[in-house]
Amino acid sequence: MENTEKPNLEVAEGPKKNNNLYKIMAIILLLIVAVLVWQLIVTKTKVHTFTIEKEKAKTQNTALQHELDSLLTEHEKIKKEYGTLSGKLTEKDSLISAKADEIQQLIASQADYNRVKKKLEYLRGITQGYVSQIDSLYKINKVLKDENVEIKDKYDKEAAKTTELTKDKQNLSEKVNLASSLKAYNIKGTPVRLKSGKTEAVEDKAKRTERIKVSFTLSENLIAPSGTKTIYIRIARPDDKILCVTAGDENSFDYNGEKIQYSIKQDIDYQNAAQDITMYWDKTDEFLVGTYVVSVFTDGTLIGESQFSLK
Repeated sequence: MENTEKPNLEVAEGPKKNNNLYKIMAIILLLIVAVLVWQLIVTKTKVHTFTIEKEKAKTQNTALQHELDSLLTEHEKIKKEYGTLSGKLTEKDSLISAKADEIQQLIASQADYNRVKKKLEYLRGITQGYVSQIDSLYKINKVLKDENVEIKDKYDKEAAKTTELTKDKQNLSEKVNLASSLKAYNIKGTPVRLKSGKTEAVEDKAKRTERIKVSFTLSENLIAPSGTKTIYIRIARPDDKILCVTAGDENSFDYNGEKIQYSIKQDIDYQNAAQDITMYWDKTDEFLVGTYVVSVFTDGTLIGESQFSLK
């Protein structure tokens, strides 16, 4: 009787233990879900942040690239604008190129923005210094060019004055030379024959002519140099050949830079007064019929001419 009325404690405790187990498992599952949800939220946040940072970095890199390109474009523009002057800053130009390449590599590798920015600012300072230096060179060069133009202008003016003075001097010299030149007047070439071997008789026949008498007056000239002067007579036959003893240099004199033959020569003492001179050419060959030209020279100058004819 006592056994049938005693509570079955083991049966009652079984369901209770199962309920507790379910609760614990439910709590654990909730915790796991909560953790997973939290991790998902954190991951999404990180992904979102990473995306934002990536877009920001891309934007910054684009801005940095644009800034670098602008610097280099401006640098090239300056180089072209100043032309050959930029060649004097080769060392600084090489430094700018090297720094630009370094920054380009940093941008390509998406290096730290602030680091790249600092290098860009440094590069900007170099390019500004480059502009300042080349501008100074330009100003110095301009001053030198202006000075050169001024000097050249002065030189040209002085050269023009010198040329004018030289011309005046030459003109004066020519006038002096002209004024100091002697003249031969009353030049006569007279064919003659000798009577009884002594007395001269004027002749006009070629066959009977024995000598040519050349007479003239040498002019007075107070400014011409005085002293011994050599008078040269050239007698040209009708066929233009010169009457002369020989055709060698011993019978020639200088005239206008060349040697020409003479027929007769004579040294005289000239003392600036008018002087009558007579010279003779003695027959060496038969005289030709026709017109002869007599030319008188001294001091390398032709001082007079005349003609005569033989029948």
